[in-house]
Amino acid sequence: MSSTEKFQDLPLEEVMGDRFGRYSKYIIQDRALPDARDGLKPVQRRILFAMYTEGNTNDKPFRKSAKTVGNVIGNYHPHGDSSVYEAMVRMSQDWKARHMLIEMHGNNGSVDGDPPAAMRYTEARLSAIAAEMLRDIGKKTVEFVPNFDDQDMEPTVLPARFPNLLVNGSTGISAGYATDIPPHALDEVLDAVLMRLDQPNSTVDELMTVIKGPDFPTGGIIQGVDGIKKAYETGRGKIIVRAQAAIEPLKGGKEQIVITELPYDVNKANLVKKIDEQRVDKRLEGIAEIRDESDRTGLRVVIELKKDVPAQGILNYLFKTTDLQVAYNFNMIAIHNRRPTMMTLPLLLDAYIAHQKEVVTNRSIYDLQKAKDRSHIVDGLIKALSILDEVIATIRSSNDKRDAKTNLQVKFDFTEVQSEAIVSLQLYRLTNTDITELRREQDELNALIAKLEGILHSGAKLVRVIKQELLDIKKRFSEPRRSKIEQEIEEIKITLDVLVPSEDVVVTVTKDGYIKRTSTRSHAASNGQDFAMKDSDYLLYEATLNTQHHLLLFTNRGNYIYQPVHELPDIRWKDLGQHISSIVPTGEDETIIAVYGFDSFEQPNIYILTATKEGQIKRSPLPDYAVTRYSKPIKTMNVKSGDEMIMADIVSDEAELLLITDTAYAIRFPIEELPVTGVKTGGVKGITLKDGEVLVGVTILKPSDTEYVVIVTQRGAVKKMNVAEVDMASRAKRGLKVLTELKANPHRIVAVVKASDQEQVIVETEKGVKEIIDVKGLTRADRHSNGSFKIDIATDGTISHVMKMKKEEE
Repeated sequence: MSSTEKFQDLPLEEVMGDRFGRYSKYIIQDRALPDARDGLKPVQRRILFAMYTEGNTNDKPFRKSAKTVGNVIGNYHPHGDSSVYEAMVRMSQDWKARHMLIEMHGNNGSVDGDPPAAMRYTEARLSAIAAEMLRDIGKKTVEFVPNFDDQDMEPTVLPARFPNLLVNGSTGISAGYATDIPPHALDEVLDAVLMRLDQPNSTVDELMTVIKGPDFPTGGIIQGVDGIKKAYETGRGKIIVRAQAAIEPLKGGKEQIVITELPYDVNKANLVKKIDEQRVDKRLEGIAEIRDESDRTGLRVVIELKKDVPAQGILNYLFKTTDLQVAYNFNMIAIHNRRPTMMTLPLLLDAYIAHQKEVVTNRSIYDLQKAKDRSHIVDGLIKALSILDEVIATIRSSNDKRDAKTNLQVKFDFTEVQSEAIVSLQLYRLTNTDITELRREQDELNALIAKLEGILHSGAKLVRVIKQELLDIKKRFSEPRRSKIEQEIEEIKITLDVLVPSEDVVVTVTKDGYIKRTSTRSHAASNGQDFAMKDSDYLLYEATLNTQHHLLLFTNRGNYIYQPVHELPDIRWKDLGQHISSIVPTGEDETIIAVYGFDSFEQPNIYILTATKEGQIKRSPLPDYAVTRYSKPIKTMNVKSGDEMIMADIVSDEAELLLITDTAYAIRFPIEELPVTGVKTGGVKGITLKDGEVLVGVTILKPSDTEYVVIVTQRGAVKKMNVAEVDMASRAKRGLKVLTELKANPHRIVAVVKASDQEQVIVETEKGVKEIIDVKGLTRADRHSNGSFKIDIATDGTISHVMKMKKEEE
């Protein structure tokens, strides 16, 4: 071979594709997916076969697991010991397998996910039903292939005298395929096989009269017969599995929930921990304590509730939020004809039946050959006994065994096999009684041969044999069903009253984003004074709400935060609240601009109005703001970069809007001009702006009343103006001036507040100076007036914010 031929020039993707394809095929066929005939993966088959060959069967004592594992690795399965031992343990766990194929002594794990003891401590043997998986394996019933080192032979499939794939189910993940086949009740599966034997074209509906659905070893309640039917028809389908729970009354008006069965494959310890976390986190107020009272008699988890808490509501909530209820998705993929196939129920049954026909046929061929061989020998013995004296004489006159055999064959026409049997005969067998015994054996053999030939030549007889053997297994091993099946999937409705005890609290939010709820008791104790807040901060929102209400917090980035009141941190009035970013992750430089509380979102003709500084404005229906997932801020206005949201308010159908810019242009128009759009839209133009102008005030007016707005400018001037000074127009216009433009140092508006004579306007400056202006004391100014100076900017600093409040009663 020349050096040039050593290298192959191939594209990488071709090599990768080819190699990964081969690897995948190996994984799929020889590791992760079960065979449709015996329902076993290779490692499971090898474990059972190794235990069987070693005589580690149900009628003998237990044997150390390590011995079996070593044996499996050494002879059949060249992989790690943990993979073999884990597969072995799984086959012995009564909460994983519907009928365990292995019995184990010692700690083989638990429903709590505890690991089993090491294999040097545990002992195992095949179970009684596992013997049925291997019965007749010595009779050439299944194909054997050389093992990995060609020293031994191993079966490619077990005879499987019961439909193990359906009875014990299977789960596995391989390259490109996953499988999930649930366990079933043995008697139901056998009845389905028998029905399919009688009526090879039986439909799924007919089969479902006997095979009702999965039957999990852990019991539980299965909901959704349609899902089962779909899975049996197509191989895929979804059912709901929920725990078996009962509600028991306790003294003192309390109740407790007692769980006695869990859904399949749910880890009990994790579930208990999860429920307890909900109690600790105050997400579920009604639970007093949760105890795991399981013992050797069975599973029992008790959830004790507080006084007057309705247990059914709490149970429904737990069904929805924890693994007390899980969805099980059928994905019935198995290896059928050496390739992964999506199996329907009829196909699974047919694959098993075809396998059984093959097994019984092969066994019959083997038994027939054995019977014919024996019959031939018995014929020879009977003939020899009838001419006994001559036979003895012939043997005595021979030189040795070989010569004696030859002489018998030549003289009396015996065959090689018969002459071997005659010369090997012991003397005591020559007594007279033996001939009758041989004749009886001959009759039995002839009957057996006739029977076996009948099986081999008649399909009906073959089927009859299979049926008898299945009925025998059904009689010996069937157990009552553990899982209960319900027709419909119950829709779980959760009302908030269940989870959240109704309680009035004071909710506060500050401009810097500190939020909290305070009990009315703590608020009253402080008399509403000494509210904890940083110096530069101020209260944006304070209201008494119920824990069953919800808050909407709007931010300058065009987002809103949906926040149930009961999930707010409960903090004393005199302590600083928690920052909103530690409850909901907000963006950098994202600040709260408005907060509103709602007892219900189902309010027709109520809208949320939002606006940006670049003059975009929109309204969306309040019901659209209710959400079920609220772990992060939700977009409410599509804000362009450089722009920001400046206001959010609640508005009804009958309203007018007054928009004022910093350069004192104002327009007034009815709300009908503003189309109702979805929550995530960007809005429409409210007022036409020139470069450098921004919208500073959006005021919602009632159409009828005489209303005033108080305008504050950056120079410290304040004016009170009747809104009628601005004529009604339409949206997106340039508007009218509401201040006179000065050549030198013109006024620029910083705030517009709608205020009545019963209110005060508070203007705060950067230096913390507060100027309280009585609205009633302000003289009414016309559109062209620039107001009167109320704040001395030079000494007090620039205006930082303006707010209004009701006048305190004197």
